Amino acid sequence: MLRVGYPASISADLLRDFPEEVELIPVSDKMDHDVEIDVWIPDPYATPAMRAWPHLHGVKLVLSMMAGTEWIPGTVGPHVTICNAHGAHNISTAEWTLTAILATLKYFPLYLDIQKSGIWKRRFEASAHYAKITGDTRPFHPEVMQEELTGKTVLLVGYGAIGKEIERMLAPFNVKMLRVARSARTAPDVHAVAALEQLLPEAEVVVLILPSTAETKGLMGKRQLALMRQGALLVNAARGPIVDTDALVEALQLGRIRAAIDVTDPEPLPVGHPLWSCPNLLITPHIGGSSPQFAPRALRTAADELRRYMKGEPLKNVVQAAI
Repeated sequence: MLRVGYPASISADLLRDFPEEVELIPVSDKMDHDVEIDVWIPDPYATPAMRAWPHLHGVKLVLSMMAGTEWIPGTVGPHVTICNAHGAHNISTAEWTLTAILATLKYFPLYLDIQKSGIWKRRFEASAHYAKITGDTRPFHPEVMQEELTGKTVLLVGYGAIGKEIERMLAPFNVKMLRVARSARTAPDVHAVAALEQLLPEAEVVVLILPSTAETKGLMGKRQLALMRQGALLVNAARGPIVDTDALVEALQLGRIRAAIDVTDPEPLPVGHPLWSCPNLLITPHIGGSSPQFAPRALRTAADELRRYMKGEPLKNVVQAAI
């Protein structure tokens, strides 16, 4: 019987979709004994998963609950096949992205601060905020109190499953969509990453939703941030190292751009780090995929992959094939 290790912290009722022919073994980072398993579903958090790994023997297949698997190859080595949870995070991450865009354009961080102060007349600070961040100092009557997403130009940097879901959710806003991926393709029109610097000045919103690799590290550096138009919004729903943190801090402090980020570099973001106090920045602490639907959806993905493995069928979400 195939032995499948799963995080002991996960409710067993979430495993009801798993084949009856497997033996399910709870795995904890607090184990004081070794176990033999064939398939490992690691804890979604890397630290406890890595602590549990030395106690596991016989693993041939890893079924990650996460879309990103950066830490896994270096932990399990090249002789283990690794699959990610492709598709499991599409909805929650896309919804976070849309929310982050709208919250920034509607000045919700400012209005939350005003709510806490209890001073209604502070709402007129929104007009000064708009003029300062966009450079548009024309007189408006009534005063500018928010901005609109409808009709804006959005640049999607990364056009995988989550990127496509973001595009689907943006469709009702009639935005002009620009797309960048590793390689160019048509239907829809997708530009190669080499065209990024050419496209950045056209976008009012830039969304990063691509994997963290050696090639994407620092993809948005000082030069690229400088190419963004005044007041453009950078949204990072991908991985922190894709953006040069020092360059981002500088651009925000200079009032060149604004940003909404769910990921940082370093992560966790230390107390007192300059990012915490940057103007024109909305930070959430890497929560974009964490909804009540996350674990059930990720485990259904793992169960489907496990069935294919047991039948000898090709696996769908392989990110590393065993040597």
